[in-house]
Amino acid sequence: MAEIERLTITLPAAMAAAVKGAVAGGDYASSSEVIREALRDWVVKHALQRQELASLKADIDRGIADLAAGRLTDFDADRIAERGKALSARSRSA
Repeated sequence: MAEIERLTITLPAAMAAAVKGAVAGGDYASSSEVIREALRDWVVKHALQRQELASLKADIDRGIADLAAGRLTDFDADRIAERGKALSARSRSA
């Protein structure tokens, strides 16, 4: 089993009430379980954000490299809007 460390945290009243409500409602056996699950969710969300940021940075780097190499196309707002609509529709159907 993983090593356990005891922490004392301070929460705004609304958050504390939500934690207590989750325990009182029977969803969790203890406040610690609520906080552990919230932290697990945060870790996953944070990792996804880092991946998305790395992907965005890679896209920017590719764009800068294309610009430096002279690989340019004329700006076409309609083409960009259509591409965005297609990507949006695809993500909604997934």
